[in-house]
Amino acid sequence: MKIILLGYMGSGKSTIGTELEQLFSITFKDLDIEIETEERMNTSEIFSKKGEIYFRKKERIVLESILEQKEDLILATGGGTPCFGDSMDFLNSKPDFITVYLKASIKTLTNRLYKDKKNRPLISHIDTIEKLEDFIRKHLFERSYYYNQAKIKVETDELSVEEIVLKIRENISI
Repeated sequence: MKIILLGYMGSGKSTIGTELEQLFSITFKDLDIEIETEERMNTSEIFSKKGEIYFRKKERIVLESILEQKEDLILATGGGTPCFGDSMDFLNSKPDFITVYLKASIKTLTNRLYKDKKNRPLISHIDTIEKLEDFIRKHLFERSYYYNQAKIKVETDELSVEEIVLKIRENISI
């Protein structure tokens, strides 16, 4: 079984993945960290030095490589991972792949990301919280089509990490 966490940046994929790792005793990996390890530079550097197109191609290669491994796994994808090429179809293509959309509101995402925008290459240039909210609103409109194809959807606003993990656990049989 492979549990694949999807959602916009700041939706909690890495946090929830770490908790699921403890609950299920299954290895957790973060796709962005795996890419950074291979490239020997952080995501921001990859975007600035090699561009988003290079990053997206590399992302798909690393994604397939991780998911081809035999062992069970929990994977946090990048926010854009399911939205490029046929990635969402690929993520939903195998019976042992369980895609989980961590759905957070625009307000929640804006508040989380504004505090951390310097570490996010797509939004590091945005200088006000209002502009960030507009950016997220537009991006979510474009990406929600892909996110909503996930097999499991969890609305995360107003829920603790433990409650989110419990909701995912209720939908997965191990």
